[in-house]
Formats: sequence, C-alpha cells, structure tokens
Amino acid sequence: MANRGEPVNAMRIVSSSGRNMLASQRCAWKIAGMRRSFKPSAVPANRPRFWGRHAVLAALANPERNVRRIWGTRDALTALDLPPVLPVTYAEASDLARMVPHDAPHQGIVAEVDPLPDIWLGDLLEAGAQDHRPLVILDQVTDPHNVGAVLRSAAAFDALGLVTQDRHSPPESGALARAASGALELVPWVRVVNLARALDEIAEAGFWRIGLSGHARQPLAQAMGKARVALVFGSEGEGMRPNTEAHCDELAKLPISHRVESLNISNAAAVALYAAATRSTEES
Repeated sequence: MANRGEPVNAMRIVSSSGRNMLASQRCAWKIAGMRRSFKPSAVPANRPRFWGRHAVLAALANPERNVRRIWGTRDALTALDLPPVLPVTYAEASDLARMVPHDAPHQGIVAEVDPLPDIWLGDLLEAGAQDHRPLVILDQVTDPHNVGAVLRSAAAFDALGLVTQDRHSPPESGALARAASGALELVPWVRVVNLARALDEIAEAGFWRIGLSGHARQPLAQAMGKARVALVFGSEGEGMRPNTEAHCDELAKLPISHRVESLNISNAAAVALYAAATRSTEES
C-alpha cells in the first residue's frame, strides 16, 4: 500500500377523537422541561470501518461524523474530492478485501470513522415538537442488517428518528452502514438505557405509541388516526416484550395475506412508515 408518560392498557382500542384528545393533553407538557436522562453508555473503543460508496460518501458529507482515514483504489479515490488533511492510503482491491468481512462489497473504498456523538431523547423530541413526523422504536432488534434497513426506510419516509435500547441493539458497523445505504448519517439514532421509561417520555411529548403485533385486533390505519405516532417494533421471532407492549397505547397489525405468517422487521417498518406518510389527516 502507498500512503497518503403513564402507560395505557395496550389492548384497549381507543376512538379517534379520544386518541387525539389524549395526545393533545400530553402535548401540554412542556418540551423545554424534558428530563435529559436517557443517554447511551460509553461508545466502544474500536472504531468502525465503513465500506462501499454510499456509506463512505455519506459519512464524509456528515458534519457530525469524524472520518479518521480512507483506504481505496486509485480509480475509486480519483473521483472523490477528499479533504487534504484526511489521511489516504492507496490500495489494491485484494488488500481492501482483507480489511472487511468476507465477500463484503467494498467497491474500492474503506473508511475508518468515529461513532457519531450521543443524542439525548429529550433533544430529539424537542427538535420534532412542531412537526408530524413519526418516530420509530425498536425493541431488542439486534441484527445490524435489519437495523440498517430500518434506518434506510426511516430516511425515505422522513421519520423523526430511531430509538433503541443500548444493550440490545447493534453498534455502528460497516454491515449496518452498508445496509442503511447512507441513512445512518441522516436519521438521528437515540440509544436509551430503559426503553419503558423512554416510551413514557415519548408519550408525554404528545406521541401516540402504536405497537406492531400480529395478534392485534385492528389494522394500523385505524389505530393511527391523525395523531403524531411512535411506531414500536419487536424483535423477529420473540416480538415485543410484555413490558414494551404495556407501554404502548394501542396494538395494531399490518393487513398482510393469511398465506404469510409475518414480515421481516425491516419490511414491516417500511410498510408501516409508508402508511404513516400517506395517511389522510382528515377524520373520516
């Protein structure tokens, strides 16, 4: 190489008017007084390596991201306008292949980065206080490819952000960044210690918390109404934990065919976010 809020019974179905009234009452709680208690634990010592054009270029374009160094083929790096202070190492494709997981499509470029700065839940909720964007919550979804794909859908449908539990979600990694296709740099990601307490704070900020579950009695479109929604998804196989369900205002299901038992979590999130983005805000 050459160097250079109070939970509501999750099974209760609430009328649209009642749903909107409860959400409005929660909005009366002052955003400025939010507790700043939900912050992630310390970031891992090992810096992640991203690969592929989308992930690396998005990291370079993100002012919040510190890119430490770049490795790449001459063909890949010649086309980039890299900061002159960024350490660059030219490498053969075979050298890059040894730096990433087996068969990972590096596309001739690899970057070492620092994890993004921590984000407080209260700050995220305050930033979205005046809009109607949905919030996405994942309950112990641990596969980095799934979390990355959810981030990509969240970016596509302009979600406010992603909330996960810090101990039961994957760290930033090349696989996650690749699956997110640049969305890791676009969608705010809050990691919290206690998901149930975070859901209480989300409710107090005026969100109607809808848990997606196959055993729910009503479809998602009926559950959403015109409220600001927080969409809660459980892990594949296990689904949402009972305590997470208890901290949802309602449970809802996607209207999938009886021929299919369930959807992958990333597919379910994409469908639900599309439904939230395209719903009418007018009461039927």
